[in-house]
Amino acid sequence: MANSVAIDDVDRNIVELLRENGRCTNQQIADSLGLTAATVSSRIRRMEEANLLRVVAVSDFAAHGYNLLMEVAIEVDGRPASDVAAELAEFPEVFAAHLVSGRYDIDILVALREFDDLPHLLLEKFSQISGIRSMVPAIAVDVVKYQFDVAPIEERVSR
Repeated sequence: MANSVAIDDVDRNIVELLRENGRCTNQQIADSLGLTAATVSSRIRRMEEANLLRVVAVSDFAAHGYNLLMEVAIEVDGRPASDVAAELAEFPEVFAAHLVSGRYDIDILVALREFDDLPHLLLEKFSQISGIRSMVPAIAVDVVKYQFDVAPIEERVSR
């Protein structure tokens, strides 16, 4: 079902200011854009109700003691990949789980406090999940880009 709420430049500007500073008050946004706080508030509420906007806090991995970020590509056999992904997603170390196309069936992103936690996670925790045929871990050696505000707000073009 297509979303019927139209997004204009004012909405995009509000979102951009919130991306820069999620603690911005409606009054600060209004002052910056030459609007009233009530207008900003109603536009944010309209976008939230239409599921076009969600204001969230994003914590920093390193600030919370996570020193190892890793992607694990997983091949599944004998069980639906969606069931295996749902089970993997229950582990607190897994912060993202995706069903994917291609060579592997599942791609998960993992955060660990120490490298020494890796064998326990892979060999004792993940290996207990039935249906995992193979796992290919890839440790992030450097984070070039970490962008949490990835959904661009653009006008949809009907085809």
